[in-house]
Amino acid sequence: MRNFRTISCLNLILSLLALATAPAIAGDIGSGAGISQSSNPTAGSTISPGTVITSQNWQQYRQFMPYGMTVLFEGQASWKMPADVQMPVGPTVINPLPPSYLAATEKYSPTTKLVELPDGGLTISDYQGGIPFPNPKEPHQGWKILSDMWYSYVPHIVVNSPNNPVFYCTLDDFSNVSCAKALWVARQLSDNTDPGTPQEFPGAEGKFRMGWFMTEEPEQYRYATTLTIVYTDLTKPEDVYEFVPAIRRTQRLSSFGRCTTSLSEPMPDFSADLLNSQRILAQMDIGSAGANFPADYDMPLGWSKPSWGKWELRDSYVLDVRKLPGKSAAYCYGKLIVYVDKQFYGALWQDFYDPKMQLWKIALLQPIVTKVPRIGPQNSSGAEIYHWWDLQTHHATFEGPANGHGYNVLINDDVPAPLFRPRPLYDSWRSLRSYALIRTPRIAGNKLIGRP
Repeated sequence: MRNFRTISCLNLILSLLALATAPAIAGDIGSGAGISQSSNPTAGSTISPGTVITSQNWQQYRQFMPYGMTVLFEGQASWKMPADVQMPVGPTVINPLPPSYLAATEKYSPTTKLVELPDGGLTISDYQGGIPFPNPKEPHQGWKILSDMWYSYVPHIVVNSPNNPVFYCTLDDFSNVSCAKALWVARQLSDNTDPGTPQEFPGAEGKFRMGWFMTEEPEQYRYATTLTIVYTDLTKPEDVYEFVPAIRRTQRLSSFGRCTTSLSEPMPDFSADLLNSQRILAQMDIGSAGANFPADYDMPLGWSKPSWGKWELRDSYVLDVRKLPGKSAAYCYGKLIVYVDKQFYGALWQDFYDPKMQLWKIALLQPIVTKVPRIGPQNSSGAEIYHWWDLQTHHATFEGPANGHGYNVLINDDVPAPLFRPRPLYDSWRSLRSYALIRTPRIAGNKLIGRP
């Protein structure tokens, strides 16, 4: 699962799980206007490994926190940090990006172009792999960083298998928990850089990524399936198809006008300005922690427990992302502040603002350090824990790739050959119904066996 550029298949379950949430409007937490002037750590400033951040000493370290995190610590919003919160800090660990991805960056980035569109938007031409703008500078520096995040490394295939489904849980104002489980397959079809993988799969011309998502639980929604196709042409909207078991029909959905927390509309419809650079706290090397909600979480907020692992300081860009003025009328968010890791270009935190520029939602994103076959450990592996808190309706959502079985996802060479078959995954929407109804394979240990 990928934040921001994620293929947002979980929107299907979001619409199915209709929880009764009583409005509990947050207090005056401001527009966050001061974020562009947030104090940057002075040269050499850091947090010593072994430090434990708590509700008593957090103000000493607020310069290392995203704005939304400070809101949780201040305790004035509807969601607030638990009194017993502990954030143990360890050293910063850098996992180098794959050599093949960096080689593609060196080969193709000199010819990758930024194109200005007549409506004021931007797009990219001649991208073929790697980081499109490895040293982003003006003009359009912020949008170049946004592009680097969109094209950040991810393995070419990531699978949540039948014995280890993705989980998705919601928490309402009355502390009611509702969870769903699903199977998930994400594939990059073009501009691949993984060893032994074609740069473009046969039959995938013009298609960049796809996501296949099928609900396993609750039973009444089982086999509800979403297929999402993202195109290499950034100006082309993604295609979204949904299989509805109750009517045994596939229907095409619109990807426009949705109030999702992912970049589901065409990226050229957004502007991006670089506000500043900031070292922020992030927690990524967590293994399979957080797989069981709410037992594994520090409640009632749903924050990570100290047992999850160490927090570390990461150098990040702070971007202000907005819909272009001519295309923002039906869009829910006034702006999105996103903290982008400077080393692997993944998002680590997001603050969402409503059209009146009041803070609405905040999100902690935890890319899970995972070993990628033939490459080694990567921060951007396709496995990620998401925490979303809605400050205006006191509602929260939690999503992750592990379900308590001790491992997260199957990646690249660990995915059995049957799941590489392209036709049921992206060739045609007509295959979605049949692929949703096939008998799913079984797992022995952490190995997938049998044919789908």
